[in-house]
Amino acid sequence: MLIDLFAAAPERDDLIVQRDQRVSTAAIVERAQGSAAAFNARGIGHGDHIAFQMPTGIDAIALYRACWRIGAVAVPVHPRAGAAQIDDMIDQSHPSLLVGDPDSALREEPAAVGVDELTGGEAPAVECRDSDDALVMFTSGSTGRPKGVIHTHTGLVVKTRQISEIHGLTSADCVLMPAPLAHVSGLLHGVLVPAALGAKTVLMEQWNPAVALQHIEAEQVTWMVGPPTFFIDLMDDPAFDRERVASLRLISCGGAGVTPEFARRASTELDAVVKRTYGSTEAPSVTTSRFDDPVDKMITTDGRAFGETRIRVDEHGELWVSGPELFRGYLDPSDSATATEDGWFRTGDFGVIDDGWLTITGRLGEQIIRGGENISATEVENHLGAHPAVSAAVALAEPDDRLGSRVAAFVVAADSFDLVACQQWFQSRGAARYICPERLEHVSEMPVLASGKIDRSALARRLSS
Repeated sequence: MLIDLFAAAPERDDLIVQRDQRVSTAAIVERAQGSAAAFNARGIGHGDHIAFQMPTGIDAIALYRACWRIGAVAVPVHPRAGAAQIDDMIDQSHPSLLVGDPDSALREEPAAVGVDELTGGEAPAVECRDSDDALVMFTSGSTGRPKGVIHTHTGLVVKTRQISEIHGLTSADCVLMPAPLAHVSGLLHGVLVPAALGAKTVLMEQWNPAVALQHIEAEQVTWMVGPPTFFIDLMDDPAFDRERVASLRLISCGGAGVTPEFARRASTELDAVVKRTYGSTEAPSVTTSRFDDPVDKMITTDGRAFGETRIRVDEHGELWVSGPELFRGYLDPSDSATATEDGWFRTGDFGVIDDGWLTITGRLGEQIIRGGENISATEVENHLGAHPAVSAAVALAEPDDRLGSRVAAFVVAADSFDLVACQQWFQSRGAARYICPERLEHVSEMPVLASGKIDRSALARRLSS
């Protein structure tokens, strides 16, 4: 189980660094103990769901550890999730307790408590079966409704150990983590892997390239994981200097915009190994490259599968994945029935496999990947279509040099529905800020295919014209 994985790691005085705070292994264990005891005092224990919405920080890590200490299931909520998304998540996961940061949307829920209310006492560690649920993490998928993805202790332990080996990481390494810890990449690389190794984690509540450069230089950061946006910002920052990032040796990138051109530039200017990675909330880090694999494979493919992970492409070109790190299923069994078959997960992505090396060629789910965040086009369209002035709407990914993609929308609507009105509408509906369209185009009617379906390709061509 996960707590056993952490207990085996060497202790250190600076396990977690956040701004001017340095937290030791003993201190984070003590903090988690206090929260776990508070959970027990409320009658919460093995198998119960605990939902929390926290910024990237020490409190979030302590809450994860507290949940797993008593055998509870951690249900992290993205820090930027709005009220509408949170209500849906609560309806699906039925948490026994809600924990919110003072500035979070979840804290507005009547039953929510703050971290400051979860202190004192000790909670004995509960012996869990490896097959027990450890995590429910939500992903938008392609249906517009957040899906609750269930992971077991076994799945997370397997992936944690595998990533450590593939990256060649040890307790001497240091990771800089600016991504949300409620994101699968943030969880793996900001919580699980460093805790299992006893490696230092440097946390940032929000991305700022100038501050990131300070952290890399001061803390001797050796590895980072994230979308190309982060690294483009670093290299373009006026204060950038190769000497300041000399400690970096490994950069693993996923999401849109991980082009060979980007990888070559980053590997040269940051003087580090830069490689592509493919995965999802359901199947974290499905493929990647080892730190010592051929450079051309690292930057022109999405890597290869390791260990017991298996990948295949069906007759339609869709990628399927199988392995011990795969999610157990969705909270909604009907979602699981359509996404899994005989231990295989259909990813919804098109791919090509050449001698074991995977290259993703397209996506079935009409997702928009903005700065590493997956946004469902359907969810955006549902918000747009609910406005009384809008009679039709289509959301698309518009290529962006920094973010990879940004949200663009075509609408058949009254002239009064402009970009400002659109943003105000999304805000009024409690939608996350990052899913709101950043470009809005009016059309008199939507182009359609012979089948009667909207011709998204025709609209995409208008974005580039």
